[in-house]
Amino acid sequence: MSDLRIGILGCGNISKTHVYGITNSDGAVLTAVCDVIEEKAKAVGGEANVPAFTNFDEFLKEVDAVSLCIPSGMHSEYAVRAAQAGKHVLTEKPLDITLEHGLKMVKACEDAGVKLACISQHRFTKDMRRLYDAAQGGELGTLLQGDSFTKWYRSQAYYESAGWRGTWEFDGGGALMNQGVHYVDMIQWVMGGVKSVQARTRTAMHNIEVEDQAIAMVEYNNGAIGVIQASTCTYPGMSERLEVHGTKGSIVVEADRAKIWVTKDVKDHEPFGPSVTLGEEHKLEEDETTATWVKAHKLQIQDFTNAVRENRDPFITGRAALEPLKVILAIYESSSRGGSPVLLEELMP
Repeated sequence: MSDLRIGILGCGNISKTHVYGITNSDGAVLTAVCDVIEEKAKAVGGEANVPAFTNFDEFLKEVDAVSLCIPSGMHSEYAVRAAQAGKHVLTEKPLDITLEHGLKMVKACEDAGVKLACISQHRFTKDMRRLYDAAQGGELGTLLQGDSFTKWYRSQAYYESAGWRGTWEFDGGGALMNQGVHYVDMIQWVMGGVKSVQARTRTAMHNIEVEDQAIAMVEYNNGAIGVIQASTCTYPGMSERLEVHGTKGSIVVEADRAKIWVTKDVKDHEPFGPSVTLGEEHKLEEDETTATWVKAHKLQIQDFTNAVRENRDPFITGRAALEPLKVILAIYESSSRGGSPVLLEELMP
């Protein structure tokens, strides 16, 4: 079987991660890049030694699949065009910024018989997989609470570095939609899906349209509760973290590495404690794929490549990528209602 010819649309910062992932995946080959800004296209194309285009239709002639590295609010338009041309689609997170557009992408790819996958590379790291298996496989017992924290820092200069950053039209949101989406996806995946949210968001310290702080109380489909928090105001920036608690123990994953892994099958803390300090309990071997974050992207690009070549679903399909998008949009809707509860099922078009 011939290699899957993948082209990158959008030659901004994240494109180099996709160059690495494609060029290091078996059965894939980077054949073209495209950007409306010619100098950007030529710079990335020159480094990768592939043709650079500014015309999307001409670019499509050179590829079997398109990797979308463009602003989030543009994903649907170009995914649909690619699908209609018979090209498979891999898109950066989020799937798009509205459910209507996300569903349009899913339908276009299904109708055309092409694969659609959305980047959520943290699902491919070893300890995140272990956490999912522990939560869904019973090691933690009945799940009681699942919390997600993405408390990063972004300067005003970051938002001013590109005209689309921090805008509703192209970014679709702020600390949640852009930065927090990864760990929103992790917690809803690990916990088995979100039922409802109550939330508040605000723009506290940046001159942008969208939120730089968000906090939500979450009820999961299984009856557990939790907190989702995201910020780009937390100087100098903290590692993203998941905390999952069940009737048999607790697991904390920070920056994709398990820092606490204590269950009653391993150690019984009776009657009161002691408290556990981050980093003291985890004895699993180091995960080399999390040491350099581009390697997790590479794992997902390899899965996408294999899915096309084997004619199977990617590990993270377009429909799966609708779930974190629904959570984030529900948080925005709850905040707009002054913190009133929002059921995710209310949001479906």
